[in-house]
Formats: sequence, C-alpha cells, structure tokens
Amino acid sequence: MNEFFDPEWGFSTRGIRAAEPRTALREHSASISLTSSYVFSSAAEAAAVFQGELPGYIYSRFTNPTVEAFERRLATMEGGQSCVATASGMAAILTLCMALLKQGDHIVAARGLFGATINLFNTVLARFGLSTTYVDIADVGAWEAAIQPNTRLLFVETPSNPLCELADIAALAEIAHRHGALLCVDNCFLTPVLQRPLELGADLVIHSATKYLDGQGRCVGGAIVGDAQRVGKDVFAFMRTAGPCLSPFNAWVFLKGLETLAVRMKAHCDNARALAEWLEEQPQVKRVYYPGLASHPQHVLAQKQQSGYGAIVSFELDGGREAAWKLIDSTRLISITANLGDTRTTITHPATTTHGRITPEARAAAGIGEGLVRVAVGLEDIEDIKADLARGLS
Repeated sequence: MNEFFDPEWGFSTRGIRAAEPRTALREHSASISLTSSYVFSSAAEAAAVFQGELPGYIYSRFTNPTVEAFERRLATMEGGQSCVATASGMAAILTLCMALLKQGDHIVAARGLFGATINLFNTVLARFGLSTTYVDIADVGAWEAAIQPNTRLLFVETPSNPLCELADIAALAEIAHRHGALLCVDNCFLTPVLQRPLELGADLVIHSATKYLDGQGRCVGGAIVGDAQRVGKDVFAFMRTAGPCLSPFNAWVFLKGLETLAVRMKAHCDNARALAEWLEEQPQVKRVYYPGLASHPQHVLAQKQQSGYGAIVSFELDGGREAAWKLIDSTRLISITANLGDTRTTITHPATTTHGRITPEARAAAGIGEGLVRVAVGLEDIEDIKADLARGLS
C-alpha cells in the first residue's frame, strides 16, 4: 500500500491518490489482489498476525489489500475515520444494524425510503426484535415525536428515492444525539462530491457503491463510513464473523470509479438540472421533483447542505400508470431499468418496480403515485435525452 497521504490534498486528488494499493513491482495503476488467503514466514508470525500483535493480511473475507484501499479512500473522501465495505448496499444496511443494534431497540426512519430498505426493516429486522417507526422526512417535529426510550438509530436517505425529498441532516443529528441515538445517512444519490453528512453531524454514512461510486453499472457493492470505534471495530467485527464482504475485484472497480467521481457527478448534475427545467415546461407533466429547481419546497435547504443537486429527476404525469408506461415504452435511447448511477440514462416506474413490493398504503403515504416516473440522468448529450422523452410525451 502506498502510505503517502497529504491531509491538505483536495477532494479530487484524494479520489485518485489516497491509499493506492501498489506491490513491490511499483505498478502505476491500482493493483488487484485476487487471493483467498495469505502465507506467513513462520508459525510464530502466523500466530502473531492472527492475534493482532503484528499487522498483516489473514483471509480475504475480512482482510484484503484491494478492499482495504477502497475503504480507506472512501473514508477520507467522506471525512470519516473508518470504512467497512460490503457485498451490496443492502448488505451494508443489514451489517450496520446487526453490529450496532440489539433485540428490543427502536429505529426511526424516513417514510420514503427505498422499497428494499423498508422490507428489510419490516421483515428481517422485525424478526430479530427490532421495531421501526416511519415519519415524514421533512418534518423535524415528527422525528422528535417518534423518539422512544429505546430508540437507538435514526435512518434517512437524503435526497429520497424517488421523490428527491430532503432531510435537514444537522437538525436530525441534534435530535438523535440529545436522545442518545445515532444518525445514519444514506448518501448514495449525492456521494461525498455533493454532500458530506459527517460534517453536518451524522454518525454514519451508508453507500450503495453499485451506483455512482462505480459509475458504469459494472459491479455490486456497499460501504459503511464512520468513526474508528463503531465502524472500525464494532462493524468490522461483525464483518469478520458473518462475512457479508466485498470481493477484491469489485473493490478494484470501485477504486477506479472513485478516480473520476468528482468530474462525473458535476456532469450528471448539469444534465439533470437542464432536463428538470425542460420537463417543467412540458404540458403533460404535472410536477417535477428535483431539488435544483426553485419550485422544489426544500430548494433552500438543498443549497445549504449540498454542493450540487444530483442526477435523479422524478416527475408525475396526468393519466396514471397508462401514461407513465406509455412514456417509458416509447423511449429508444434511455435504458428501462431500475438501477441508477450509470453513465447511461435510466428510466423506471417506481410504483411497480423499486417500490412495488411495499403495500399500496405505504406507497400512497410516501407520495409514490401511479403516474410517477423516475429518470436517473446519465452523461449522454442532453438534447438526445430530451428528444427520447419527447417521443413519449407527444
């Protein structure tokens, strides 16, 4: 590992140069360590490494140079002390909860979470004796009112998926800490390029590295970023025992993705804002959800806690599901897929895909109607993206 690191480095430099995994061959591009285990020079050395008396790698379920490089680089980009990488974004949420919570604990979460996260809280975690209360993401008073004596975690995605609603991170951190709880922010949509929750008071940051950290739709992975005790020891201990680990190859892909993250996110934002402004002018569109628009009810908060508005643009059509599916089926350039964070623009109908497995009542409470369409704006020429959507709108 290249240990040279200058704390004065700028963000883009950190994304390219921090924690470079070089071998004795001194290769320039990041190396990849595809091995399940590591050898020792003697039995005594093996024993010392296993006991933590000497540094070293043991088994790639929990120690691997390439995975470690990704973890260290992402941690420094988020402003955290430690990072644990996982096999997926959902594995990251499960790992965090299993490592830091116990039977009888209570979670307060935003009502508009990703559908799989809601199912995780309502089914898997509920079976282990954890309960969850859902509140309006933007209603600070509702978060406060939902706190119980056993509340240990506040969990939020901001911006939310798919309505791009925002949580006031600093306000939620104050509430959490006053009640002895932790605040975890899913920073998948914005990445540390556009938002750094730890600097705003959050304790933990979750990533689906599958999305913008990769940036080209190649691999699945996740990450948890935080302090040296909770993440560096407690979460790592769960990882070591339970094994929801990230593969070295995927870690290498994400490392390469971090090198271009800053420039990609700025380009995504430029395209998304242009598309959102264009959609507001279309008579078939009832409403556009994008924090970069002055019409967004939390535009001022977005300006305060973000340095950009992200690449997710959702909009509602007259005509419900029929109109939404007609638009989606009319596209030729845009990819019909629920994934996001790709160089390629994607489009989906949240009510029947990402949020299709939650109850109709939960969808209605979250504001996810049948006419809602979500576009994850890619890096194609913006006029081509507009033309592809115009075909269905007409």
